[in-house]
Amino acid sequence: QVQLVESGGGLVQAGGSLRLSCAASGRAFDNYVLAWFRQAPGKEREFVARISSSGLSTYYTDSVEGRFTIARDNAKNMMYLQMNVLKPEDTAVYYCAAPARIYWTGSWSTANAYAYWGQGTQVTVSS
Repeated sequence: QVQLVESGGGLVQAGGSLRLSCAASGRAFDNYVLAWFRQAPGKEREFVARISSSGLSTYYTDSVEGRFTIARDNAKNMMYLQMNVLKPEDTAVYYCAAPARIYWTGSWSTANAYAYWGQGTQVTVSS
């Protein structure tokens, strides 16, 4: 049974940093794209960042480019999101996501590409 568990969320002041972790179990994900999404109150879930299976290729939504860094450790079946210079608009529940298949004909930046989701971790940035 595949399970994704996020950790590392919390309350931080604007300009601060947090590091989120995602622990995967039940299957090795070293051949799969992994991603982070977030959902703010009253808003739809949105893409934040994704990382290729090797970790060599990353992609970010414009609003976090240059502030967030996605990384993975395939040996540990872990993924991370380093978040710097946090802003109040970054406040949301953050989810890690993994696909069921290695290949996807659509965009890896859409939620439909992912079958497995964690329970989420709350990030709150105060102004």
